Amino acid sequence: MAQADTLPFDPAELGAWLAQHVEGFRGPIRLTRFPGGQSIPSWRIDAASGIYVLRRKPDGPVLKGAHSVEREARVQQALAGQGFPVPRVYALCEDPAVLGTAFYVMDHVEGRIFWDPTFPEVATSERAAYFDAMNATLAQLHGIDPAAAGLGDYGRPENFLARQIGLWSRQYLGDPEAGQDPNMDALVRDLPEMIPPGDEVVVAHGDFRCDNMIFHPSEPRVIAVLDWELSTLGHPLADFAYHAMMYHMPSKGMNGLGGLDLASLNIPDEAACIDAYCQRTGRSGIDHWSFYIAFNIFRLAAILHGIQGRVLRGTAASASARERAALYPALAKLANQTLQR
Repeated sequence: MAQADTLPFDPAELGAWLAQHVEGFRGPIRLTRFPGGQSIPSWRIDAASGIYVLRRKPDGPVLKGAHSVEREARVQQALAGQGFPVPRVYALCEDPAVLGTAFYVMDHVEGRIFWDPTFPEVATSERAAYFDAMNATLAQLHGIDPAAAGLGDYGRPENFLARQIGLWSRQYLGDPEAGQDPNMDALVRDLPEMIPPGDEVVVAHGDFRCDNMIFHPSEPRVIAVLDWELSTLGHPLADFAYHAMMYHMPSKGMNGLGGLDLASLNIPDEAACIDAYCQRTGRSGIDHWSFYIAFNIFRLAAILHGIQGRVLRGTAASASARERAALYPALAKLANQTLQR
């Protein structure tokens, strides 16, 4: 078992709770902190009965709705009932008296996580199949009826794009210390006027990228989708465009595919990605595609603008914050250029 003084909670309390709430659990336990996970810290639990994962709210005050392990547990349990690949959630604890904050325990899924979207660990001949697997998984998610899954009240079902644009515009305008940018000003002005007609509602993951998936140990197949913190009821094309945004992000600094020779890497290009998603979701095509991409880049630029503000005020916690904040002007320019395309 990990030493108690290296943990923000008492491992003995966790062991006792597991014994009461996780069927078949047997101790003792050993805890290992996963790297990253500043928003929702996570630990691997090695026990006599198997391997589990603990997802816990961070300590201290949190913004309303942020770091919601309760929502993560709920959506995964609901989607598991629809046959969607998510880790099994064993139990949720909302009582802060146990470990200091709310937490849940889920299954540890054995497989592979790829952090680089070029999938360098995979043979060139197989890479296209991995991209197709991601595409198929997102299409499967968007094909689930939220009401049938018990998620009809998982978010506001209308005007997702308008609400999101308003939210990130207020975040940007509310932090003038971080610096104004003419491209961001143009986006704040123009995006609300260019929202495509019609409205669709699905369960949106919100952060669907390769490093939030676990792939089969040897096959090009997604066996678990992770990190549901940003999930909500949202627009499917906004969620899909977030995934496809990798084609527009530079490979250096933003871990994207922009500027790379995709053919030599055997990676499907953006047009093929869109076509595969449309075939799977019964669409003849996607109108206003540039808008959906620009919206997602704008959202990311607004996040980096907030990080820049924290860097300037000396409150940024991450060592890489300054490096990430430096990308903000280029992203704002890219978003505006994409919108005007």
